[in-house]
Amino acid sequence: MKAIILAADIGSRLENSNPKPLTKLKNGETILERQVAYLSDYLGMNNIIAIVGYKKDLIMESFPNLLYVYNNFYDTTNTSKSLLAGLIKIENEDVVWLNGDVVFEKKLLPQIIKCPKSCMAVNTNSVGEEEIKYNVFDEGNIKDVSKIVSPALGEAVGINKIIASDLPLLKAKLEKCDHQDYFEKALELSIQYGMKIIPVDINKYLCMEIDFLDDLEQINKQL
Repeated sequence: MKAIILAADIGSRLENSNPKPLTKLKNGETILERQVAYLSDYLGMNNIIAIVGYKKDLIMESFPNLLYVYNNFYDTTNTSKSLLAGLIKIENEDVVWLNGDVVFEKKLLPQIIKCPKSCMAVNTNSVGEEEIKYNVFDEGNIKDVSKIVSPALGEAVGINKIIASDLPLLKAKLEKCDHQDYFEKALELSIQYGMKIIPVDINKYLCMEIDFLDDLEQINKQL
């Protein structure tokens, strides 16, 4: 199993000149440092791929043992193309991927890693305009996942898994995405072609995507 961290983001809304994943938490560690530590404990450092872009050297110097893929169009593309850049390197393996701005507790990861199907970490918190929202089919699999889902059951928090047999379809749909599409667009297209993605409820675990300074303040209070 491989892990991909989408770490190409600028993070301007955090009023930070560093790459967003290098945002520091109150305990002194960065978001990316926390992610790498947890992923390496379960999967090993040599199975982690970071997709970098903005000020890539800062990340690469901080984590010299990671594998890297450079999205040289990071300033004109969104997460669909960053994820595709990483998945192109992988064949016949399950893949866990996460946004480089997600702060979570370690116990959450096995819920995703050990899931036997393609899956998505979700919660049932109230959601605003900026959050990626989801709903499900009657049988419980993910139906829609985007910022405009209504009514929404909660938030898709940015931690996902694709099993090896679903990988070719996801790659094909990522290819179809526009440059500014989020990777969730490819998931919706894949679902339309029969892919089944199950929601994994992570309500009991600490998990938050850090988009704004308010998010950073809130997560720091919980660490």
